[in-house]
Amino acid sequence: MTGEEQVYRTSLGVSTAETISLMGQDLAADFIGEVGFGELSYRLITLRTPTPSQARLFDAVLVALADHGFTPTAIAARLTYLSAPESLQGALASGLLGGGSRFLGVSEDTGRFIAEALSERDQPTTPEGWDELANAAISRRRATGQLVPGLGHHLHKSGDPRVPRLIALAREERVYGPHLAFFEAMGRVAPEVAGRRLPLNGAGCCGAVLLDIGIPQALLRGTVLLARAAGLLGHIAEEIRFPVAGQVFAHVEGNALYIDPAAE
Repeated sequence: MTGEEQVYRTSLGVSTAETISLMGQDLAADFIGEVGFGELSYRLITLRTPTPSQARLFDAVLVALADHGFTPTAIAARLTYLSAPESLQGALASGLLGGGSRFLGVSEDTGRFIAEALSERDQPTTPEGWDELANAAISRRRATGQLVPGLGHHLHKSGDPRVPRLIALAREERVYGPHLAFFEAMGRVAPEVAGRRLPLNGAGCCGAVLLDIGIPQALLRGTVLLARAAGLLGHIAEEIRFPVAGQVFAHVEGNALYIDPAAE
């Protein structure tokens, strides 16, 4: 800006020597002790105040995605802490960096798959219509040799316990929308299309819930990482109290076997 002082636009936080404001309100007076972290996160992402129902489902998703035990991301965080205990932020970051198509990225992938399918035609008005739409979308996906996100789980072969709870909450709070309707239809038609039973997974359900409560598709994975940061911090805290990463390292090192590539 020639002849003028440069201005950097933001609708988030602004500080002066005397004040801290957030989204145009006084941080100390209007947020601290008045707004929960889940609601604040929703507002930072969308610049909108969630309804009580949206806030409840947003919190439910954060809880559903926070931790699932010794997943690769949790193991990565623990091993990084073992290697560099002076860098807790590095351990936390290493766990988050593993968010991809198999872990932590499924919510985003499912959300994108559903959104693309819904963009192709008007929303159905009957369960049969939703089934037809889901059947067509899954069939196209499988025809290209791609996995269908939101279907299947490496452990919960008979059903992910998070799915019915999240759907029930969405119905109870009246935020059940087209993305969840399509997601449920995926579960109904999957056995016929895939030729085997593939349960709906919780990560995919979370993606559908987040879209139905107004989280932008481009920020789904970021929301998942927000939730998982809490779980990873818990793993690091537990690693400090009861270390297990050393055992993992020792087990792998002690069972490493050299194979001459020329002999294969």
